[in-house]
Parts: sequence; structure tokens; C-alpha cells
Amino acid sequence: MSLYLGLPQWSHPVWPGQLLGQGAKPAEHLAHYASVFNTVEGNTTFYALPTQETVRRWRAAVPDGFRFAFKFPQTISHQSDLVSVDRQVTDFIALLEPLHDTLGLLKLQLPARFGPDGLPRLQAFLQRLPKDFCYGLEVRHPDFFAKGEAERALNRMLMALGVNRIMLDSRPLFSVPATSAALIDAQGKKPRLPVHLLATGDAPVVRLIGLPHPEDNHPFLPPWLPRWQQWLAEGKDLYLFIHTADNTLAPELARQVSRLLGQAMAPWPGEKDRARQGVLMF
Repeated sequence: MSLYLGLPQWSHPVWPGQLLGQGAKPAEHLAHYASVFNTVEGNTTFYALPTQETVRRWRAAVPDGFRFAFKFPQTISHQSDLVSVDRQVTDFIALLEPLHDTLGLLKLQLPARFGPDGLPRLQAFLQRLPKDFCYGLEVRHPDFFAKGEAERALNRMLMALGVNRIMLDSRPLFSVPATSAALIDAQGKKPRLPVHLLATGDAPVVRLIGLPHPEDNHPFLPPWLPRWQQWLAEGKDLYLFIHTADNTLAPELARQVSRLLGQAMAPWPGEKDRARQGVLMF
């Protein structure tokens, strides 16, 4: 039973001097991030593959208890629709070999067009995956949220295979009008789908897409607490990935979540720098 709390990225232009150390070089950002959080969404692999040397540097930057949650490349999930991708999957997992001891999840995000007719193809894909890793699946087709036979078939399949259905909660994001550039951009990109609370595997995953100002998200957090506590009490590993509209204040929202769960968060490198410099912190 472990709680893994993190963000969708380990670097952001505004984080140095806050979450990250003041003046931290880009190559130092992951190590600074990993001194506070114990997991991160590796969305970078969705868009492009890193070099083997980069992967080795990532491993050297994090402690043994850290867990990456890398996303399968879009060439597998979107461009190929899971057809004839065995070699691509093998190469991708082999590329991450230096990180295998810190791989918490490999995440498969399917496009909204991938509907119930693709379930046989999805099942065949999941069944061929190496058994040595933990997997999470995020679907976006409306039929998988309609509580009908399509959703029941998906859930049964994931339970049988031990694959975790990723729960995306974008309710905070869509609870207000889009009155800023960040909200307009986020509401245009993020899906607006119901939230169905169901752990289909041993590592439930929640992606919370919050409002830009952390305090505005408070009404949406306490209802989650009983379910998070239940999953942890059942001995599951719980992954919580905290976003805000542009992720500027995602660390602050994650700190709220940590407090709600009664977990002490390590001091932020940037805050320690400011304290040493005698800067008043609010």
C-alpha cells in the first residue's frame, strides 16, 4: 500500500524559486521535483521518444522509491489504433530499461474516436503486453461513460486483466466560465466526461484537472477522500496526478491534496532557497 502523489510534469517556467530551486538548471529540475513528489506523469513520451542517455539521466535524478508513469507513444495509441504495433511496444519498453525499477505505470490513452467496436482489438493488445509491468488505461469515448453494456464490457475486461482504468476528474475545470487564456485553452483541450469511481486493478489512478487558483478547488476535494482512504486501506497503490489549467499552481493544489490526506510534504527547494536568503514567505 503506497500513496503516489505528483504532477503532470517535473518542470515549468514559473517553478524555479518555488517548487524548484532558485536558479536551478533544466538538468536539475527532475531531481528537485523528486525531492518533493514521488511520482510524475511522463507525458513527454506520448509526443517523442527520449534518447537512451536521457533515460539514464532521468534514472540518476530520482531516488529508488520514485515512480514514473510514462505514456505509450501516440504512434501506438492514436496513429496506429493498436494495429501491428508489437515491435513498437517492444522497442518502447526496451528504451525505458534503465527505468524499469522505477516504472510505476505504463499508461495507454486512447482517442475519443476509439469506441466499443475496438474492444476486441484493445483486449488483444493488452493481453500481449509484458506481464512484468503495471498498466493504466484512459478512454474518452462517451459510450464508455454511459453505464451501458459497452462500459460494463470494458470494466470486466480490465478487471480480468488487472489493468487500471484511469479516472479523469475535470469537473473543477468546467465549473466556471472560461474567462482567462489558461481556462480557454484547458477547456478546449481537456475532455468533459463523467467521473466513475472504480478500481479495476491494484493501482487506481486519478487525474484531477483543477482550476488555476488552488483555493477554488476545495469543494471538489473532500468527496474524494473516503474513496482514496478505502483504496489505500485495501492495500492498493494509489496514484494521484494533480493538474491546474496551465499547471502554474499545480504544486499548490497538490499541497492541498497532501494536507487533506494527512501527509506531510517535504519542503520545496525554492522555498528553502528563499528562507536562506531571508525572503518573507506567505
